[in-house]
Amino acid sequence: MSRIITMGELTASIAHEVNQPLGAIVANAAACERWLAARRPETEKVRRALKSIASDGQRASAVIGRIRALMKRQAPRKDPVDLSEAIREVLALAQQELQRHEIVVKTRLNAHMPPVRADKVQLQQVLLNLVVNAIEAMSAIDDRPRELTIVSAQEGPDSVRVEVSDSGPGLDAGQAERLFEAFYTTKEEGMGIGLAISRSIVEAHGGRLSAAPNAPHGTVFRFSLPGG
Repeated sequence: MSRIITMGELTASIAHEVNQPLGAIVANAAACERWLAARRPETEKVRRALKSIASDGQRASAVIGRIRALMKRQAPRKDPVDLSEAIREVLALAQQELQRHEIVVKTRLNAHMPPVRADKVQLQQVLLNLVVNAIEAMSAIDDRPRELTIVSAQEGPDSVRVEVSDSGPGLDAGQAERLFEAFYTTKEEGMGIGLAISRSIVEAHGGRLSAAPNAPHGTVFRFSLPGG
């Protein structure tokens, strides 16, 4: 039973995390087809799109490899990572979904933070999961702006902090901690895996991931990591 549950977690996490790069691959491939079918093929645009397809394919492969390592309890890689730059890359990856849901993105990224020693792909999995969760939480909001805010800041000499907040419906009392339980979900079609794995990744890096109500609306997720 334990092995079946683990395989279910692995499969669900892979499906969740590679959805964005695979979606970008499909969109770029369709664009290439249009540009090549034009009376005057736009070869420069095709070249750039093919480069993006290769990059997204490599990212999807890297995500799968890192998740497999995580489920085997292997220690994460520890390379110097510019956390603010990692956030910008995740936002670029999620740009199409953010635009499709008419979400305004606000960032306050500290350009002078020291790098953290971490597995960049795993941390970006956490960030992408938090961004996608925020998008889904705000998808039904129509009485106020849909705003996603991401903050990176230094906490003392040896710690950095990241906050991802939204203007969605927010949390009920006592719900914040349950969000990280495996298979607990507030979504009709959710599997309750993404946040549990995200917390495992952050804890494997010596940090802590938590959630709290955001004022005046929504939810804020925070995690801190030891500096490089």
